[in-house]
Formats: sequence, structure tokens, C-alpha cells
Amino acid sequence: MPAARVKTHSDGVIMQIVTTDYLPGETVQTTLGIARGSVVRARFIGRDFIAGLRNLVGGEINEYTNLLAESREQSLERMVLHAQSMGADAVLNVRFTSNTIMEGTAEMLAYGTAVKLQ
Repeated sequence: MPAARVKTHSDGVIMQIVTTDYLPGETVQTTLGIARGSVVRARFIGRDFIAGLRNLVGGEINEYTNLLAESREQSLERMVLHAQSMGADAVLNVRFTSNTIMEGTAEMLAYGTAVKLQ
């Protein structure tokens, strides 16, 4: 499976990221630690109103699907920036998790093992 290559908005650096614990064809020289990126988002009353209406009739709630997709992308980008600051060439074993911080807010966290390749 090929690695995803993520280009950050800040400086154009490309970072290889994978969900596996290895990168095919590459050898890990040094493990640098955990790279992480998170974002906390709050619901918006207008979005909640529309979502509530959709909930009555059933089906996908696009407003929340889009909110979560944006949160995943932003947390992934922040994880890559953190890995860059550690001197990483790649991030292995990438995972996402989410947590409720308080009523109406949620954190999306992306994390993985930052490594330096040979």
C-alpha cells in the first residue's frame, strides 16, 4: 500500500504518512516520538437547527459530516507540522480519535509515530 504524501499549507514540505507500523521500501533510522495534532470544534446553532430537521426525516446529516471531515484534515495537518518540527521524514501508525470536551464541543486528534528514515 503506498504511503499518503501530505503537503502542508505552511511551507510546502511533503510528509509520508501511513496507518501501518512500517513504510514499504524504507528503513526507519530513528524513532522520534509521538506526533500529534488536534482541533476542538463547537457546534453552530444554525447548523444544529438544520441537522435537527434532517434528523426528523432521516438520512445523512451533511452538516456534521462536513464538520468532522474538516476537523480530521486540520488535525492531520497539525500532526504533520508537529512531526516536521521533530525532524521527521514520515509518520507511521497514524490514528484518529475524538472526544467530547463539553456539551456541544468535540476534539479531533490525529497521532502517530514520527520517524527519521535512512
